[in-house]
Amino acid sequence: MTDFDRYGDDVLAKGWKDAGRKPPRVVDAVRDLVVEETRSGFTGAIVRVEAQTVELVDWKDRVRAFPLTSAFAIDGEPVRLQYPRAAPQGRLRSASGSFAVTDATARVALPSRIFVEGRHDAELVEKVWGHDLRIEGVAVEYLEGVDHLADVLKEFKPSPTRKVGVLVDHLVKGSKESRIAEQISRSPLGRSVLVVGHPYVDVWQSVKPGRLGMTEWPTIPRSIEWKHGICQALGWPHDEQADIARAWQRILGQVRTFADLEPAFLGRVEELIDFITAPAA
Repeated sequence: MTDFDRYGDDVLAKGWKDAGRKPPRVVDAVRDLVVEETRSGFTGAIVRVEAQTVELVDWKDRVRAFPLTSAFAIDGEPVRLQYPRAAPQGRLRSASGSFAVTDATARVALPSRIFVEGRHDAELVEKVWGHDLRIEGVAVEYLEGVDHLADVLKEFKPSPTRKVGVLVDHLVKGSKESRIAEQISRSPLGRSVLVVGHPYVDVWQSVKPGRLGMTEWPTIPRSIEWKHGICQALGWPHDEQADIARAWQRILGQVRTFADLEPAFLGRVEELIDFITAPAA
């Protein structure tokens, strides 16, 4: 007989699964360090470290980005990656390419706003410019279609100290979007509202096709709803709205930094941020 109880006093106590385990070793995510992302099994050398992500390249020159907080291993040993304390690439940069601010306190949102057409636009802006917008105190909201813009502005009541920036899809000559933008710019609100847009049918196209293994986005006839047509052309499920939502998450997952987006989209978002954050004249 022995007094030793290998199950302890309470087998349901919090943390019982980790009893006796050592915490993973903390390792600087330095360039060329070979690690494995254990959830996916992807193994590669570190080629880039950003504010919240680390990029690995494998022996086939495939590059994948993972959250810096993912589970990693080196030669089978679990490790926790951290941003290098003596980073050779200099100051930490955010996904937008700006220098990341790591010691800022939360800032109250400005009265000004950036409006985008839909949820997908908002999610893309957040993924790339989220850090910058939080530092500046700028909130992003979506309109659920540019047709609602006039009503939203009427309720919001823009002014020189309460400015509005609007990002719309398919802002090309002769389009419905261009007519709405022109009407607003000529109205009394024009000094406090800036409407800009990109030329793409949908924000999906602002992601460089190379990120999805394509040379260009498929051309979809006007008789077919664009997103459904894109999914069909790519061989993705497209019968239900849930399929479209999953397709967008698949696309968004390929966006790591501003370099994965088309310049025509990048420039317009930067223009809006500058407009919103500029001091009132």
